[in-house]
Order: sequence, then C-alpha cells, then structure tokens
Amino acid sequence: MFLVNSRAIIERTVNGSIEIVVQTRNKSDGPQRIELPGGRIDPFEPLHKALIREVKEETGLDVTEIEGEDTRIDTAHMNTDFAVECLQPFAVYQTTKGPFDSVGAYFRCKAIGELLQAGDETKYPRWVNINELQRLMSDDPLQFSDVDRAGIVFYLKYIEKHRP
Repeated sequence: MFLVNSRAIIERTVNGSIEIVVQTRNKSDGPQRIELPGGRIDPFEPLHKALIREVKEETGLDVTEIEGEDTRIDTAHMNTDFAVECLQPFAVYQTTKGPFDSVGAYFRCKAIGELLQAGDETKYPRWVNINELQRLMSDDPLQFSDVDRAGIVFYLKYIEKHRP
C-alpha cells in the first residue's frame, strides 16, 4: 500500500511566542501518539484542499492561510483531460522503512476557530508552545507519531535557525 499525505503545521504567535497545534491519534488499532493534523489525500484531491479538509475534520479549525499556496500552478485550463498542480510546501517526507510506504507534504498555515475536544480519529487537539514541543521531543521522541517525528524535528530546526 502506498499512501500520500498532507500535514499541517498550524501556527500562531501569543505574547511573542510561537505555538502550533498538536493532537493525539485515537484509533483503536494503533498507538495513541502525539501528531500533527493531517492525513491521506483522496484520489485526485489537491494537497492544499486535503489539508483544509483534514484540519477541519480533526481539529474543528478553518485554515485561513497556507504558506506556499501563492506558488500554486494549475494546468487544468491547458488540457481538460489531464491536470497537474505544483506548489511549494514547507517540507516533504518519505518513509524509508516500516509497515507502510508513504510520502507527504508539510504546510505551515494559519487557522481560526475553536478546537474540538475530539475529531476524526483524534483527541485532545491543543496549542503547544514550541519550547514545550522541543522539551517533549527531547524527553521522549517515541511519544510522537512515526511519520510526524521527523517533520517536527525538521520544523524545530528551521524555527531555531530563522528565529529573530
């Protein structure tokens, strides 16, 4: 099985400090680990539309801005029988070992609304300060989902390098 995912790094700044949304996976057949909102894209679903859908289903938030969306190119007007979209995500991942083969894109974004108590196969979506996120990752990286562990470390390194 080959999976394609769209994942959200939903950011906000509170009192000069960056926070992102994390949640806990809540599936009966898997471990309950901390993860980022997002999931599988449907056949022929654009990555940015999947991101908006998954964020709403899992957190209740409405995405208002996706970094890189302004780079999106759509060829649908060139050939009605075959369309391709290209855009610039924040990062991409590929599993190189494990129980499933997967690629996906991470997008930094902004969202509005109230967080749900539980969403689609998720629970406890919450805002976490990036300093707390770094501490959680340092304390026990295995408490994070296998897919998002690398994405979160990549994000934290990026923020550290680009912090004013």
